[in-house]
Amino acid sequence: MRKKRIMIIGPGGSGKTSLAHAINGFTGPARRTQNMVYGEKTLDVPGVYLESPWMHKHIIAAAQDASHVLMLVDQSSCRESYPPGFAKAFRVPVIGVITGSGEKPEHDGWCIRQLKKAGVREPYYHINLPERTGLHELMEALK
Repeated sequence: MRKKRIMIIGPGGSGKTSLAHAINGFTGPARRTQNMVYGEKTLDVPGVYLESPWMHKHIIAAAQDASHVLMLVDQSSCRESYPPGFAKAFRVPVIGVITGSGEKPEHDGWCIRQLKKAGVREPYYHINLPERTGLHELMEALK
């Protein structure tokens, strides 16, 4: 039986790799990834997989190795990234994560609407990795 990991998806620049490093306990610098990266506890999916509709099937197939799917939206960037109902394609719990929390609080409503449109149910977790806020609550939800 394969080890189940936490799959992290989101648009480019939303903090996927930084979040994967935080979950895995890695303290080195985050670099852009062009391929799926299997960490000790995570599966980091490059943003280009989400941004290219013909790659969505690869995300869904890779989710077979997932215990949870984290769908990220970046509070500092209002980009529509997920197709409507995309979260319903997964057979594991899907958790909505708003990254960069506190950077542009006026965009919070937009982020929540984006997650709801994608089919992600509440609660949504607001995290800010440089300030290390919200990470503990997210980790508790993943247990």
